[in-house]
Amino acid sequence: MKWSVLVLALALGGCASVSDIKQTPPTLSVISGKKPQEYAACVVQKLASTRSASQIEPHKEGVRVIVPQKFSADPSAIFEIEDRSSGSSIKLYESMSNVPIRPGDVKKAGEDCISG
Repeated sequence: MKWSVLVLALALGGCASVSDIKQTPPTLSVISGKKPQEYAACVVQKLASTRSASQIEPHKEGVRVIVPQKFSADPSAIFEIEDRSSGSSIKLYESMSNVPIRPGDVKKAGEDCISG
């Protein structure tokens, strides 16, 4: 039963665009001592084992990382990482932010990369 709910949630979570995902409240909002490129590289490296390649693109005063879904190239999450004088400000937006059983690998990668 749990698997069918997960598959249904993943199916419904598809087809979200970057602008759709940005309309959701952030699921992570933190400050890191790492510079934006360093933090983005850490997140991409941590997600490499569970997802296909994430896109890193310039955004405002930093970078944006677009994380694909587990089973397609459609966006699943967005990290907006902005430069600060002593590191960076990070916000994570997820397409299924209101689904409690969503995959936790993206948020965990974001949290693991905050320090050191």
